[in-house]
Amino acid sequence: MTLIKSISGIRGTIGGKAGDGLSPLDTVKFVSAYGQWVKDRSSEKKVKVVVGRDARISGEMVSQIVIGTLMGMGIDVLNIGLATTPTTEIAVPAENAHGGIILTASHNPKQWNALKLLNEKGEFLSAHEGAKILEIAEKEDFNYAEVDALGNVSERNDYLDIHIKQIIALPLVDVDAIKSANLKIVVDGVNSVGGIAIPSLLKALGVKEVVELYCEPNGVFPHNPEPLAEHLTEISKLVKESNAHLGFVVDPDVDRLAIINEDGTMFGEEYTLVAVSDYILKNKKGNTVSNLSSSRALKDVTLNYGGKYFSSAVGEVNVVEMMKSNKAVIGGEGNGGVIYPDLHYGRDALVGIALFLTHLAKTGKPCSDLRSQYPEYVIAKKKMKLTPDLDVDGILNRIKIKFKNEEINDIDGVKIDFENGWVHLRKSNTEPIIRIYAESKDENSANELADRIINEIKSLL
Repeated sequence: MTLIKSISGIRGTIGGKAGDGLSPLDTVKFVSAYGQWVKDRSSEKKVKVVVGRDARISGEMVSQIVIGTLMGMGIDVLNIGLATTPTTEIAVPAENAHGGIILTASHNPKQWNALKLLNEKGEFLSAHEGAKILEIAEKEDFNYAEVDALGNVSERNDYLDIHIKQIIALPLVDVDAIKSANLKIVVDGVNSVGGIAIPSLLKALGVKEVVELYCEPNGVFPHNPEPLAEHLTEISKLVKESNAHLGFVVDPDVDRLAIINEDGTMFGEEYTLVAVSDYILKNKKGNTVSNLSSSRALKDVTLNYGGKYFSSAVGEVNVVEMMKSNKAVIGGEGNGGVIYPDLHYGRDALVGIALFLTHLAKTGKPCSDLRSQYPEYVIAKKKMKLTPDLDVDGILNRIKIKFKNEEINDIDGVKIDFENGWVHLRKSNTEPIIRIYAESKDENSANELADRIINEIKSLL
């Protein structure tokens, strides 16, 4: 059993003893802490929180505990039921709510669930805010409401429709162009809320034919739910066999987007953001942001349009903060996460799909041809196990000194930019390891670059 408490939320496995996983008792404690935090920062007598969830098996159970706890804190709850993460993020400000909780463990397997916490803007909490909630939970410093002051619960099931309408209304989403392309698209919804949301969006965008694969929202994931190439063999085969123009795959809460080319090959999770950014920058001059572990291809595309590229620490909240401070017109993460501020500041596979399809339709090219026009990079992802007594910060500092003549970024671990690639080293927050990501022009070069740094670390040890 596992329970991980972090500034971005609380996630854990279902079952076992309290404190060992995301048990009902743990859920009550952390939701109470969040509820207290929401009430403390509001001057209003009554506050409201939006609750949405993905389709995983434990979702209904966790939802009832969360809603009951918030009501016990004297907080009104709007339950939007099965909803994507970005849909819940949109609902919070639309309802003038004081916060939101998304019940999803994202790409984690079915035994996991999590409490993802939002502020009144429908955005993830800052490090300081998250730390404050963990402090309240640790001290159990919360007060429940008297019987006459209990919260009320209401329900709405139309926020997906609202979300889709907002996407279609965006000036850079061209429904006529998509409709004219007569597209046939395969969708893998991994038996979660994407199975509802993506087909509904595609129909609203005028896609001619949608082939559904694993689109029943029953929470029984048919494969590892992280949308990586090794987990997507079935949709890759189906796209090719059905003569579809492309395929879309999302994770269980629909904030990451993977694309399959018409020939069954992967478009590449790093290139989801690159392609969407290419389209945005072609029509709207501005800056871009991705995290330190994302592909250099976004920087290349941005500079080509005369914009400035900025890299943030890993984590959506860090990307959003840098996007705001640098007035970025598009940003996100290299795991298929697209953040389009004209809609909202959150990773959103739905708006990513609408913008990508507009781009594809306007080029008139097959999906694989569109992919081939972007700079070719390959990322190698490795890790090193650590012993408890190891001074990781000291090792990273010595690596920084060793490569002081290269371009160094140390806002999140250490990233070294070489002429033909980069290496990013950072401590894992959840495992006793150092993650080593390296990018270069081909797989061999990327692996050689990663191995070179690993050997440097071993020599220091």
